[in-house]
Amino acid sequence: MKTEIIEQDGFYIVGISVRTSNQNGQSKKDIDELWFKFMDDNLIKHIPDRASNDVYCVYTDYETDHTGKYTAVLGCKVNSLTNINNNFTDVAIPAGKYQVYSLKNKLSEVISAAWQQIWESDINRKYTADFDLYCSGANENGMKISLAIN
Repeated sequence: MKTEIIEQDGFYIVGISVRTSNQNGQSKKDIDELWFKFMDDNLIKHIPDRASNDVYCVYTDYETDHTGKYTAVLGCKVNSLTNINNNFTDVAIPAGKYQVYSLKNKLSEVISAAWQQIWESDINRKYTADFDLYCSGANENGMKISLAIN
């Protein structure tokens, strides 16, 4: 897993959300259901003023750290927050320093392992907003995990 530290500009994500935790596999169940709804209802087409068709899964509103509750938002980066209907949630990704992990090949197998490795690491995380980025057309070829760090 390739990693780098970058300075990230702030931006907004609009999508659907769920409150969850990593305890007893709850986040996998909840986020899988979120993905199913997002894809099955073709919600990407209903997000106004999308910056691209890239899909983000944002982890924010942490109760404490990765062991507590947090909100997962699945959606797209937008150019503005105008015309957002009540069915969607918006979340701000703050500007700052992020540790970025690049994953490739068989994502369904490596994403969980990557997050497990992150949770077990001593990374000095901010727990403001972390996110997975699935580039449009990437399918099983690649994605990035970005962690807000101090």
